[in-house]
Amino acid sequence: MNSTETSQKAAFQETLLSARRTMVLSEILRIALDSFRASKLRFALTALGMVIGTASVILVVTIGMTGKQFILSEIQKIGTNEVELEYAGGGATGTENVVYTDYLTREDEKAVDAQLPGVMYSSPVLQMQTRISFGGGVVKDTLVLGVSPAYRYIRNLLVPYGRFLDETDETAHFNVAVVTETFARLRYGSVDAAVGREFEISGIPFTIIGVFKESVDDFGESEIADETLLVPFSVARKFMGTENVKQIYFSMRSMNEVADATKEIHRIVSARHRPNSVYKTQDLREVLSMAATISNALTAVLVLVAAVTLAVGGVGIMNIMLATVRARIREIGIRKALGATYREIKLQFLAEAVIISLTGGIVGTILGLTLPLSVRLFTDYNLPISSLSIVIALAAAVLVGVVFGTVPATRAAQMDPVESLKYE
Repeated sequence: MNSTETSQKAAFQETLLSARRTMVLSEILRIALDSFRASKLRFALTALGMVIGTASVILVVTIGMTGKQFILSEIQKIGTNEVELEYAGGGATGTENVVYTDYLTREDEKAVDAQLPGVMYSSPVLQMQTRISFGGGVVKDTLVLGVSPAYRYIRNLLVPYGRFLDETDETAHFNVAVVTETFARLRYGSVDAAVGREFEISGIPFTIIGVFKESVDDFGESEIADETLLVPFSVARKFMGTENVKQIYFSMRSMNEVADATKEIHRIVSARHRPNSVYKTQDLREVLSMAATISNALTAVLVLVAAVTLAVGGVGIMNIMLATVRARIREIGIRKALGATYREIKLQFLAEAVIISLTGGIVGTILGLTLPLSVRLFTDYNLPISSLSIVIALAAAVLVGVVFGTVPATRAAQMDPVESLKYE
């Protein structure tokens, strides 16, 4: 036999083998579908566990992503484009190691503004804890912050009543102030009643022109306390008798510029002061990254919990398939007697388990997507939908069918045809 005849024979055998595989696959699927039609209720009840499991995975991921989105949006309200520059302390100089102070100044702010094009807003923060007096001789120790008008935009402050400080207040040194909502309620009974009222700092009258609040509760982690007054920086400077400040805030045009700006601000300011002076720059990138990591970890844990439901559904599939194998022992014996191989019998029952699991997974995925899609359609809330969660849910459904269908399929494939035909 020459090489041409040999190759033709090999090709023919390969064609027959391919046709045999195609026939076996189509036959397996037909037998599986016939089995499901004969027991629709059993099929539906078996798939119910997978429906619940996959729907749980989709909903858990949706809830986790919604929580992550909410947390990050709340943090971003504080000011993700914000860079804080703070004086951390001076060093020692001379042979006697005399400790010196080297505070920040408005000249540092102006130098950064001039050398860093990405800065949109900047504001110094001059802090003073002073005693203020109200009508009737009431005296209260209160935190007063001297800031520029840009401070409102840097810190994303809201002004529900009155107005915020403006450039006229700053340049004309007007004795005006904006107060927190808590301050207004405690001192004047209501928020709106505070606007237009007066108080005194060191005997000098100030007029309240507005009431402000932070866009999100930072739980006391910022420089703004519950009862805080904001006055023009030029006015606070007169009381303090110095332009030295401990903090300067900058707001960049984009969050993408924050990383480079943080380093550049530190470089510019450090070059203007003594070598041993210590200045710190910080932003919210680490907080955002940590919040995202925690949210992802919690979502992963919840997905694992939801996966327990999938495992329970898989146990249900295995039990029902074992019962199916026992009920169809004679059928298995007849198929083996007619020439069905070990592989074909195993694939038949494994295919039935996968079809049950995958069908339940598809239905569960549809049900799981119904809630977020309905919220999107009928409300203003845009719940996030993860395509990855859909892929994971369907892949998990197929995996469950394979894992928990292997034992029944193997048991069916290992049956002796003679003993199977004798089974009553």
